[in-house]
Amino acid sequence: MKQWSREDFITPTIRHSNTPARSAFALYEVLIGVAIFAIGVVALGRATQNCLNASTLSAEEDRVRQILSNRMAEIQASVGVPDAAKEFKIDTGYGAVKLIQKTTPAGLTEANGTQLDGINLVTLTAQWERNGAAQSRQIEFYVYRSG
Repeated sequence: MKQWSREDFITPTIRHSNTPARSAFALYEVLIGVAIFAIGVVALGRATQNCLNASTLSAEEDRVRQILSNRMAEIQASVGVPDAAKEFKIDTGYGAVKLIQKTTPAGLTEANGTQLDGINLVTLTAQWERNGAAQSRQIEFYVYRSG
């Protein structure tokens, strides 16, 4: 009968001499990872730039709406018929805005054909340039002044 020794129970490790040990990334794997990271950083930079541009455009539009709103409130609060034609140049933080005011009789009639006097149609137009392109916004409203 065979005597068992401790070496009989130890599992031998098999080493293949023709397979190198894989202990590091290959150069092409590193380059692919860096390329993916660079593409992500560029995309993030462009997204941030688009957000800043949109914020600037929104602030510019808000400023023009505020100019139109303020002039409309001035006309509605004033006494007498608004001027037939008037033009303003308003300097904003985004460039000059040209504000054009035109007032015409509304020419409204009742259902029975009676002419409504004292009602005027006021048109306010704001014009400005953004990156060399002409921009404009316009509002129209009625003003009643008894005659």
